[in-house]
Amino acid sequence: MEIRDIEIFLMLAEELHFGRTAERLHVTPARVGQAIKKQERQIGGALFARTSHHVSLTPLGQQLHDDLLPVHRGLQRSLERAALAAKGKTEVLRLGMTSSNVEDLRPVLDEFSSRHPACMVQIRAVGYNDPFTALRHGTIDVLLAWLPVREPDLTVSPVAYTESVVLCVSSAHPLAKRDSISYEDLADETVLTGAAPDYWREALIPAHTSSGPIPKGPTAVDGTQLLAIVASGEAVCPVHAHALRYYGRPDIAYIPIHDAPLSRWALSWHTSSETAQIRALAKVVEDLGPMAM
Repeated sequence: MEIRDIEIFLMLAEELHFGRTAERLHVTPARVGQAIKKQERQIGGALFARTSHHVSLTPLGQQLHDDLLPVHRGLQRSLERAALAAKGKTEVLRLGMTSSNVEDLRPVLDEFSSRHPACMVQIRAVGYNDPFTALRHGTIDVLLAWLPVREPDLTVSPVAYTESVVLCVSSAHPLAKRDSISYEDLADETVLTGAAPDYWREALIPAHTSSGPIPKGPTAVDGTQLLAIVASGEAVCPVHAHALRYYGRPDIAYIPIHDAPLSRWALSWHTSSETAQIRALAKVVEDLGPMAM
């Protein structure tokens, strides 16, 4: 089985959708189908059960997935270590981020690099529709996310930084003319959804106000989708204030939410996968203390 075919199999086992698998791997759905059929012929059994509306792993497919996943991860890490050695580095730490505000974490990253020059920090984008799975699957080592993080299998660092919350609206929206708003104003608006789990989303977007429930609108799983929907006027969405610096657009306005508490950001990681590098990064966060953005 070729490495690319293994990647296709593992991605399909994760997505359970031929189209999404093809999109993530930048191949055609036909290429995905061909690779799976080839593997099934070689193995002599079906790896996936398919209907017109559903794809699932067969018991044979599940067995192959469980056997291949750690092997594939080991291969990836071996290649990464070889590439790092060529650059004079010996370790890598993959940091997942739900936003593109890497510069806000620059004091932490610079201090970590100063203390641990042999370790390279690699930034990975994580969708806020499913922020913790990447930690559990081992595709990232540590995640920067807003608090609270109430996952019993994850460890959370001290607070890295705090920032205010603003409302992201179309520049043509009536609220765009306001100097500030209250969460109460959202009872009359359609608000984007997509962040999960619910308790994590509600730390940023309350489900209710004293005026009633906040209507849920369409789903967005990253900043690109969020801005496209908001700019169209279809919905509004509370976001973190770093959006003013990183996502400024003429068709978007950001209005302070005066009764929103400060948002707190911290590192989290899978407790059973803790490494010396993760502890070292968390120690830098602890030593520097919470930064105000």
